[in-house]
Amino acid sequence: MNKLYKSLIYDRQVSLSVLETKDLVNDAIKIHGLDDVSAEILGGLLTACAYMAGCLKNPVGAVSLTVKSNDGSATAGVSGDIDGHIRGYIENGGGGLKGGTLTVIKDDGFYRPFVGTCELGSEDISENLTEYFRMSEQIPTYVSIGVRVANGKCLSAGGVIMQLLPGTSPENAEKSKEKMLSFKNAAELFLRCGAEEILKKYFGTEAESGGLYETFPEYKCNCSENKIGKVIISLGKDECEKIIEEQGNIKVHCHYCNKDYIFTRGDVEKLFGK
Repeated sequence: MNKLYKSLIYDRQVSLSVLETKDLVNDAIKIHGLDDVSAEILGGLLTACAYMAGCLKNPVGAVSLTVKSNDGSATAGVSGDIDGHIRGYIENGGGGLKGGTLTVIKDDGFYRPFVGTCELGSEDISENLTEYFRMSEQIPTYVSIGVRVANGKCLSAGGVIMQLLPGTSPENAEKSKEKMLSFKNAAELFLRCGAEEILKKYFGTEAESGGLYETFPEYKCNCSENKIGKVIISLGKDECEKIIEEQGNIKVHCHYCNKDYIFTRGDVEKLFGK
């Protein structure tokens, strides 16, 4: 089962998150038929998205992360909401991501969505996410996310993330930095330990006393026939009739859940009330 634990530690000056996401990655592998390299890349992004979605405050909040290689050959996108519904896709990821950009869009239901972008300094999602928080949100954040996939199966996936809150003392900032050395190889760590065990082993009663709570992210797409129907209506009746004349039906593919929605002429006529 996927798990996300959150708490405040070190005099409640540091936000701690510990995630266990192996099932999330295995669901993605099953839905998309991923090779091992693509699964590890997407799995890292899904874990990062589960963390960021868990930080949302507004009931209509949502977050998305998109990475694109410099040459445009590979791209991946993940999205999540406050309910912990996480989904994603990757295209041409078998060769890895050689440079490029990470773009994060956070919509917490207030005013305009926040958009932040940073260069991909490496193929390590932990390093890239740390740099994103430093450059785009200017929040000191220590990130260790790891995913291990072999022969089409995710063996371990999870992450430990510590974010310094405003006013964090130098002593607690240094303590957080030193503690993160214990989680340098997250993929190996989560092979041996689950999220709950990591909390007990490395933080003891500190996490419990800081208001520890647990949520359960899951791979779930928010598409539906009703939503896709609204997209088709937005094309306009004339354009829809033109597509049906040329192709026989209107086919819409959802990248997140790999599902095709097919609307016949009769379906489209119902949409427009004919």
